[in-house]
Amino acid sequence: MKQILVAFDFSKNAVKALDYALLVANKTGANLSLVWVDNTSTPDSELNIQQELRIETKKYFDDILAKYQPRLLKGKLDVILRKGKVYSELAMVARKTEADILFTGTHGVSGYEQYWIGSNAYRIVTNSPCPVITIRGEYEFDSEIKRILLPIDSTPETKQKLPFACKLAKYFGAEVHLLVLYNSSLTVIRNRMKSYADEAANCFGEKNIKHVIKEIEADKIVTTVLSYADEINADLISIMTEQSTTTGSKFLGPYAQQLINNSLVPVLCLQSK
Repeated sequence: MKQILVAFDFSKNAVKALDYALLVANKTGANLSLVWVDNTSTPDSELNIQQELRIETKKYFDDILAKYQPRLLKGKLDVILRKGKVYSELAMVARKTEADILFTGTHGVSGYEQYWIGSNAYRIVTNSPCPVITIRGEYEFDSEIKRILLPIDSTPETKQKLPFACKLAKYFGAEVHLLVLYNSSLTVIRNRMKSYADEAANCFGEKNIKHVIKEIEADKIVTTVLSYADEINADLISIMTEQSTTTGSKFLGPYAQQLINNSLVPVLCLQSK
């Protein structure tokens, strides 16, 4: 992992995203960039952003760099300034820098902040070309990611979570929990889900990653995932997401948005391909 981005709008959620990104950066040796987007409807060009930032805003960035650069053990910390729509500019920066992962804050379903992260979190997730981790400002985390939760559904896309989960699990020595959620009585679908879980378990076993398979009958998918995450004290939930709902998948479209909005722990979102 070489490049990590953090969507930064000065809110407490953005600061928490930065703290969490720093944890991952120090495990991977990656560089870390704060991306600030001027989303005001003025004709200023990107080149004029730095000149027109207010003195106190420039000082805030200087303070952030001074505080966090010493805490970044190997990589470099910098600030990237953009102008335009928040989610599209972040996606553009992610492509340009070939970012490995993007961190963004979210305040969930309750509360309101005057900053842009809250209203743009899901758009950031669904437009990003790289994996995105969303995290709430009130979330308290340790210095390690110990347990990663991977819900398994009946679609081929569900297996696309495995490679990135493997990377994180290896970096942190984390245990992976494969949660098979049966919400159909059809034997062919149930067998397919169990097959996906066994395939994932074999993958983790070959890489010497600790893993657990849990099978649950689930009428309410999101509620069950969040309940199990709480039961195992999960540090991260990994899901697939895309702009529109894919038939048969429980973790694409609105289900992903519900998880992002309601999860008290960070959610790792990957675009299905």
